[in-house]
Amino acid sequence: MKRIILLIDCASEFDRKLLRGLTRYSKEHDSWLFYRMPAPIREARDGGREIIRWAKKWGADAIVGRWSSVDTSLLSGLGIPVVLQNYTGRSSIFSNLTGDYLGTGEIAAKFFIDRGFKEFAYFGIRDIIWSEERLLGYRREIERTGGRLHTLMVTDAERERGTVVRWAKDLPKPVALFVCDDAYALFLTETCKMENIHIPDEISLLGVDNDELLCQISDPQMSSITLHVEQGGYRLGEMLQKQFDSNDVWSFNIVISPGEIVQRGSTLRHHIRDPYVDRVVRYIDENFDKPITSDQIISQVPLCRRSLEIRFKKEFGTMTLYKYLMECRMDKFARLLETTDLPVNEICDRCGITNYLNVSRSFKKIYGCSPREYRERKKKEHPVNITQIE
Repeated sequence: MKRIILLIDCASEFDRKLLRGLTRYSKEHDSWLFYRMPAPIREARDGGREIIRWAKKWGADAIVGRWSSVDTSLLSGLGIPVVLQNYTGRSSIFSNLTGDYLGTGEIAAKFFIDRGFKEFAYFGIRDIIWSEERLLGYRREIERTGGRLHTLMVTDAERERGTVVRWAKDLPKPVALFVCDDAYALFLTETCKMENIHIPDEISLLGVDNDELLCQISDPQMSSITLHVEQGGYRLGEMLQKQFDSNDVWSFNIVISPGEIVQRGSTLRHHIRDPYVDRVVRYIDENFDKPITSDQIISQVPLCRRSLEIRFKKEFGTMTLYKYLMECRMDKFARLLETTDLPVNEICDRCGITNYLNVSRSFKKIYGCSPREYRERKKKEHPVNITQIE
């Protein structure tokens, strides 16, 4: 039975999902033994030597987690697979559990750009690779479309709260704010609430990790980008098993890709100037998964159908009220196809769609394929890439 040392604190949703994937692989195959090193040892200045001593005494077959010691070369003499989570940088000696951080930033930027924002902001941690690269991807996409970006990078948000408050107050409003992870996003939503800065009306805020607990605690609840971390943990198990079977050790990168954006109350779907259009869009966003009608939508404002459609097209170009409603429904429809095994008729009910016969045609107009083809294609896609380090 293989023995795995974990240098993981389990406090974050990322760590928990990673371990869920890794232990799921273990249970399906060899039922490995895991030992999570206590935090005082992991974080001690000379803790590295204690970890090595324990690895030798216990007969560890692999080490997984974050290495807090600067001198990672201490691990080389063990001759076992070592997989390190990226923090201040990527290892050139050992395997890396990393991510498409640039791509995550680009997804966030496109999300806000599509909603008409011109002012953008980023709040992150200084000298941390996943925070720095998410900023880089976010900036690159914003600069491509001519937006203006305001950034604040801190070392310790709590100690630098005064700086954060001044920065948030000085941001041009409305602004699209991307935060490096959900923990820092929650810090910012709490800070804004204390300082009477309104989310999402003044600051539309998006985090990363989709940590359900943190997102639900936030007021308003936070929108966040999901990451395919559990799949990454499972693929990590596969790679370790290959090395165990071959009695050989080589270095590899497990690159975890971003998934969907789970929208909650902290983001506006669109930045809309017309108050009547804004009102009906909010109504659609909150009720599209119910069988609402066009008459119910129009009744939200003191306008006739033609006047509302003219105002709507002025904000959205060629987009009509009905098309916007259907795109909201098709977006959720696609997400449920990808993440569940529910039959199509049940997915229709969950999306407020009553005309089942038109679903396939409407879906194909947006996604270029039938619902069945879309589901099969998504199942074949690999949200986690593995590359060997030369």
